[in-house]
Amino acid sequence: MKPFTAEVIRIIQQIPKGKVMAYGQIAKFAGNPKAARQVVRVLHSMGEKYQLPWHRVINSKGEIGITDEEAFQEQKLTLQEEGVDFLNDKRIDMAQYQYWPERENDI
Repeated sequence: MKPFTAEVIRIIQQIPKGKVMAYGQIAKFAGNPKAARQVVRVLHSMGEKYQLPWHRVINSKGEIGITDEEAFQEQKLTLQEEGVDFLNDKRIDMAQYQYWPERENDI
């Protein structure tokens, strides 16, 4: 496994319940701020194997990036069960719910 991939997995595993991180934010913390699409690939290919909380990863606008309606509703419901509220039924208030580790050791 490449170091970037391992770091992405580690970061995603640390996102607490009721919080979210953006794909690009994870890429930046993992050492490559231009690799947001690679974060998507890691989630898709390794999410189940590493039991990643994939539902806590969204786009930088605070939106769920899934186009499949069933998967969208599953992710939204799971986030709501963790206490995340949606604005206008579609967006998450990133100022309130975005996870920003206070210390580097948090991730």
